[in-house]
Amino acid sequence: MLTFIIRPRRQLLPLLCSGLWIPRLLVLGVQRRPRAMAISTSSWKLPLVAVCQITSTPDKQQNFETCAELVREAARLGACMAFLPEAFDFIARDSAETLHLSEPLGGNLLGKYTQLARECGLWLSLGGFHERGQDWEQTQKIYNCHVLLNSKGSVVATYRKTHLCDVELPGQGPMQESNSTMPGCSLEAPVSTPAGKIGLAVCYDMRFPELSLALAQAGAEILTYPSAFGTVTGPAHWEVLLRARAIETQCYVVAAAQCGHHHEKRASYGHSMVVDPWGTVVARCSDGPGLCLAQINLNYLRQLRHHLPVSKHRRPDLYGNLGHPLS
Repeated sequence: MLTFIIRPRRQLLPLLCSGLWIPRLLVLGVQRRPRAMAISTSSWKLPLVAVCQITSTPDKQQNFETCAELVREAARLGACMAFLPEAFDFIARDSAETLHLSEPLGGNLLGKYTQLARECGLWLSLGGFHERGQDWEQTQKIYNCHVLLNSKGSVVATYRKTHLCDVELPGQGPMQESNSTMPGCSLEAPVSTPAGKIGLAVCYDMRFPELSLALAQAGAEILTYPSAFGTVTGPAHWEVLLRARAIETQCYVVAAAQCGHHHEKRASYGHSMVVDPWGTVVARCSDGPGLCLAQINLNYLRQLRHHLPVSKHRRPDLYGNLGHPLS
């Protein structure tokens, strides 16, 4: 299988990190990934997905223009689906600004992405939208909502992040997501897409293997963790957690990430990637905004699950079922 790494010209990265503009993207390299077993599917028939890496700021229009350029590039390169990271819409300086900038799902910003999906003929995973829900007037809090659009621009699934990131780490500063955000109360059943059946999650959710196993047991073939991982936890945990989730569920894992300095109070680790069901990183973004491409080989996934039937070897009689059946 071929994977493609795409990123902006290195000398333009400082401009991109400050969100001023995005230039033409270049294909910098093509590399073959190692195989755990022989695969018979013709590679040129496999669906191609694009994983977008950006540096969101409080400027929503600027962020949209950056994301739209990457989505259009993904369409030009033949992807059937593009994945955007958590907080693709904006990253604010504090909770008050977060609440002020938030919108309902039927607002202006999601309308722009609906048009973009139709224009490009792509499915879009919008990895973490600051959503004013129907209870906004009562709670004055929002949801961290993962929105899935089909190629006609229709919303086919929404998942509200269930695990909120309330942590205080030395060197990274406190993060209290619950100051502005309500946790979701349910998982979303995996959704059939041109790339495969996708199980939706968001960032901090990856630390809870029960969630990924519940999605896999419900039929997921691809797990996606759009993220804004910090610069302290990123080097230590990011790749390890993503590869673990792929290996234990025997799913592809797609993780679009925020990168760089968003403003004076916050920075993100980046390193967006795609991991195959064997645990191999098959595509990865380098520093700065850009995108990477990977083919999704479901025949490979099925062969791996056949030869290594982990799901059949579980012992619920010893440790119970992980999670409840999804509706």
